[in-house]
Amino acid sequence: MTTRILPAVGDPDAARSVTTLAGQLPDAEPAPPVPDSTQLLDTLARLAADSLDALPEVVLVHERIGPVPALELVREVALRFPAVGVVLITADAGPALLSAAMDAGARGLVTLPLGYEELASRVQAAAQWSAGVRRHLGGGAEAVTGPGGTVVTVSGAKGGVGTTVTAVHLALAARAAGRTVALVDMDLQSGDVASYLDVQFRRSVADLAAIADISPRVLQDAVFVHETGLSLLLAPAEGERGEEVTDRAARQVVSALRGRHEVVVVDCGSQLTGAGAATVEMADTALLVTTPDVVAVRSAKRTVRMWERLQVRKAEETVTLVNRHHRSAEIQAPLVQKITGTRTAAVTVPAQFKELQAVVDAGRLHELDARSTVKQALWSLAAELGLTGAPASAAPAPGPGRQLTRAGDRGSLGLRRRTGGR
Repeated sequence: MTTRILPAVGDPDAARSVTTLAGQLPDAEPAPPVPDSTQLLDTLARLAADSLDALPEVVLVHERIGPVPALELVREVALRFPAVGVVLITADAGPALLSAAMDAGARGLVTLPLGYEELASRVQAAAQWSAGVRRHLGGGAEAVTGPGGTVVTVSGAKGGVGTTVTAVHLALAARAAGRTVALVDMDLQSGDVASYLDVQFRRSVADLAAIADISPRVLQDAVFVHETGLSLLLAPAEGERGEEVTDRAARQVVSALRGRHEVVVVDCGSQLTGAGAATVEMADTALLVTTPDVVAVRSAKRTVRMWERLQVRKAEETVTLVNRHHRSAEIQAPLVQKITGTRTAAVTVPAQFKELQAVVDAGRLHELDARSTVKQALWSLAAELGLTGAPASAAPAPGPGRQLTRAGDRGSLGLRRRTGGR
């Protein structure tokens, strides 16, 4: 049996060494190496969309891969693509790292400098394990991608552009379509989801930050089930607690929610923290909200460029929503697309704040009249993003009307370290 191997190695010299040695293994078919974690996950997702058999049997992850650290990348691949055997390549062969790698889901560990016998042994073991899993899965496509909820992040080009309103109504639209939906407030210092939905709940995402293994029971205790049927995970009432939510904690929280909900909508606010960056990076769809004015569009462009510099998200993989749109505005959606380099949503949201004012002031955004042009536009956007498609097992619609430890847990400081303090 031919063993297909996909190396994930950032350093060109190390990539050549790994590929050359892997090519010498019996019945091995190494693919061209991918240079970073984003391309690895994108490649696996694209192959998984075709079929289970299209996935490689073994993925080799080098310890210096980035931007997602190696152990977190191993965990992400093992979670999303359980039929792939992951082998970690590292210079540290100590028992602590071996234990951490096994906990993350690695099927083996190869020490540097690479040796033929050790690599052959680990690859063969991982390939045999992968073959056994695939026989067990029987080629079922749904089992290939692991816990399969769709994650959508909603970020603002700047404050006050309508990020939270957009996030709330995307979640409501998905729930109205019969899907199980989680709405997460990752605007950790100034999140307003609770205010918009008239919620008072003492648990928050910060309460999950220190938990290494988020069990269904722990997650249930932290989530508030709203009258609309949305599962809410709120921002901490004390803004300073936002520092407790690191990028690693954010990944674990979103992965846990993704495993229990068909749609996860995350309000990331307008300030990029380590947690927000990690969430945008792992999202299936990253939505950036702007208004059709010079200041907001410039901010949108800065945000997109920052995401690219930090290797969080490419511009072409980002969808921009033009909010408060009116026909007489000099800045229209095609110009926003040209300036930012993103894809603009086909839907634009009209400038009709009067329709929103009463429900916003009352904290009952979910009671916005169905005749509202703002609501109609946002729910059309949900359909455009694929959030209202028929779920595998539709839940009854509620209410009367019916996408890795980053050098340690370091929170928002991680962004400054990754850019040299700039």
